[in-house]
Amino acid sequence: MIKYITIALLFLGFLGFSQETEIESQTFSAIVINAQTDKPLESVHVVNLNKVLGTITNQKGEFSITASVNDTLYFSYLGFKSQKIRVTNDMFKFKDTKISLTELAYALEEVIVRPYQLTGYLEIDVKNMPINNAYQYSISGLNVGYEAGKKNPSAATKVLGAILNPADLLRNLFGKKPNQMRKLRQVKEDDAIRDLLASKFDRETLTELLQIEKVDIEDILNNCSYSKSFISTANDLQILDAISSCYEEFKVLNRKK
Repeated sequence: MIKYITIALLFLGFLGFSQETEIESQTFSAIVINAQTDKPLESVHVVNLNKVLGTITNQKGEFSITASVNDTLYFSYLGFKSQKIRVTNDMFKFKDTKISLTELAYALEEVIVRPYQLTGYLEIDVKNMPINNAYQYSISGLNVGYEAGKKNPSAATKVLGAILNPADLLRNLFGKKPNQMRKLRQVKEDDAIRDLLASKFDRETLTELLQIEKVDIEDILNNCSYSKSFISTANDLQILDAISSCYEEFKVLNRKK
């Protein structure tokens, strides 16, 4: 008799576990609206920071994304303040959840355009023009170029420099944040997130996805020998690719040691 009771309890426990597993990840649907006008917002980027998944809203402001209770969703839209919300049980129970985004108020400041003071003498004017010292290199078969920075014009030089400098700052940054760095590959595989990053230049989405500070991003790229010009002008997707490349080199060096 005890044997049958034990089997029954095990079956019920397995059934309960299966049900929990089934409801752990669900399709979460909601509507994104303008907080001032209550009108739906189209093409809002929605990113599940926990599962590293992304999507965008349709013409009616609607979206659906895979999520679990306590997952954090990140909303980003040009001209509106980015927002994060935590998914709750009630959001799954009740339909037509509405998420409001607030418009940003931009104060226009006076901009003074100062042209280069040219003298008409070539030798003098050439010295006054800014010079970009960043080196460029290309990979055979690809129609785009890459920048390695003015310190080390080749990837090989970067790797050798890291080998000769075991106390490099990269080891401290990457070593302390292994989980965040592992997200790099997941982020690069999601088309919706890549499209979002390609349109962003503020590093805000990157810091949320990787859970690192803007100063850490700059430190990583500086120590990977990317120039200040690249760091300040590249979009977030280019920055992500640069960090990913640097991290792959770091892992190779770690395995050798």
